[in-house]
Amino acid sequence: MKIDLAGRTALVTGAGHGFGRAIAVGLAKVGATVFACDILDDELPETAAIAGPSCHIRRLDVTDAEAIRSTVREIEAAGHGIDILVNNAGGVLGQVGRPIEEISLRDWQGIFDVNLTGAFLTAQALAPGMKARRFGRIVNISSGAGLGISLTGIQAYASAKAGQIGLTRQLAHELGPWNITVNNVAPGFVRSNPASERQWHAMGEDGQEKVLQGIALKRLGTPEDIANAVLFFASEHAGWISGQVLSVDGGK
Repeated sequence: MKIDLAGRTALVTGAGHGFGRAIAVGLAKVGATVFACDILDDELPETAAIAGPSCHIRRLDVTDAEAIRSTVREIEAAGHGIDILVNNAGGVLGQVGRPIEEISLRDWQGIFDVNLTGAFLTAQALAPGMKARRFGRIVNISSGAGLGISLTGIQAYASAKAGQIGLTRQLAHELGPWNITVNNVAPGFVRSNPASERQWHAMGEDGQEKVLQGIALKRLGTPEDIANAVLFFASEHAGWISGQVLSVDGGK
């Protein structure tokens, strides 16, 4: 199976490092023009350097609806109709697991804003152009936490990722008549960024071994494993697949 995305344009959020960087690089390698976006704009040049000349970078806060619309308008005005959207931006915003009675509304809402509302806003901004071209691929990056429980113990994270899966299924039915597919990749635990590295080391040897023993393949995956799933959903090979959640977790 060969994936060729030549002539396609993709927008990837959260592309400064980790999954987003691997996805942006992977899309560029198979021929797509990529707009790698992140609020961490100091990390984006490295993504572009790895991905090559077909990768362009933009600072973007996915919780800012006007910034998203402005970025989309700029890209489209330059002649790039965005065919592929990868909603990867998210995370726990530096939070750690705490009892529910200690969670402030601000902490709860912040995680929802970046993980769920951000995916809604970017899809909302790109849907009109995809409808006009009668083609689109939207791939949301959730988490195993959205299908079960979160290793972090963060209530908002598990809830927001579960909500993103619901959004995926709903948009698949809403946008399907325009030949727009909407799918979801749910990664297992991967050491992909500073936050996951801190979490891994905080587990200690016993906790790390428990995680590994809960995986059928008895090893952690890589950001490239997640990127490969995205490339499939973005390709013509997945043209009749929509509303689906693919767990990329080594087997649970």
